[in-house]
Amino acid sequence: MTKKKKVCKNCKIFVEGEKCPLCKGNQFVENWKGRIIVINPEQSKIAKKLDIKKKGTYTIKT
Repeated sequence: MTKKKKVCKNCKIFVEGEKCPLCKGNQFVENWKGRIIVINPEQSKIAKKLDIKKKGTYTIKT
């Protein structure tokens, strides 16, 4: 059985440690839907629409 990945409740970025790399928060959820991988947030229309400024793997809905 695989462990569910946790997502920062505030930033919606996937987190592996005990702190969010973006907001430094520690509130996470394991129930999420949809995944988006942002490689170049400056040129991505989806990243702009979702207000994503850093590259990484994000969830669409928590």
